[in-house]
Amino acid sequence: MINLEDFKLKSEKALEHLKSNLSQIRTGRATPTLVENIKVLCYGTESPLVQLATITAPDSTCLLIQPWDKSILKDVEKAIQKSDLGIQPVNEGQQIRIKIPPLTEEKRKELIKIVNERVEETKIAIRNIRENVLKEMKNQEKEGSISEDEFFAFQKDIQKQVDAVMDKIAETFEKKEKEILTV
Repeated sequence: MINLEDFKLKSEKALEHLKSNLSQIRTGRATPTLVENIKVLCYGTESPLVQLATITAPDSTCLLIQPWDKSILKDVEKAIQKSDLGIQPVNEGQQIRIKIPPLTEEKRKELIKIVNERVEETKIAIRNIRENVLKEMKNQEKEGSISEDEFFAFQKDIQKQVDAVMDKIAETFEKKEKEILTV
């Protein structure tokens, strides 16, 4: 039997996915999360950068990447260049330095559009989860497992949960928008 806990669990996963996605969008500040999921092709396989190197932000405009194995320095450099971040790595022999240039007004607006798209995708996912749960509950009502009153009560409860998740999504969007717009 489907219940509100299933919905909560699935909606939390969707929200975490959104937050993870948004953490990889450049804001003008150097943060390790910006590059940690870049896939690096080395040793015949692709691995996230975070599994291959130490990533630090010595200040708000610079990232330092120190691969544990210096032989993959070129691979890391190529992966960063191929990423859609639009940043140029500088190979210093032992480490890679990335200067994060300040965002232009045009780039900020473009990033906000991307954030908005990802937020909308998450909202759609939440609505789809709700619809699937309600379909299952409707089937249980038809089978006689639950009464019509229980179904309507469940509908109200799930709508409260959807509203709460949508508020969290809006809060996440506002926070990221503020980050991007802060000069």
